[in-house]
Amino acid sequence: MAEAHSDEYHHGQMNAATQVADFRTFARFTKWFALFLAALILMLTLWFCVGADFLGGLVPGIIVLAVGIYVLRSKPQPVH
Repeated sequence: MAEAHSDEYHHGQMNAATQVADFRTFARFTKWFALFLAALILMLTLWFCVGADFLGGLVPGIIVLAVGIYVLRSKPQPVH
């Protein structure tokens, strides 16, 4: 027979601070990875599919990356 373990999941007993921290970490990773992937896809598409040379793909890719970093960077929280 299966014995009950002390580390079993019990509904409603998860530490909320841990859950919030995990969600924020996942969201932060996802947004930065999506930005990097978008810049990479743009660069490779312009370089290989459109017929632009290497710099013709690199420059727009860097511009998209720079604008994305500016938009997605952490902003200071307002003090209430």
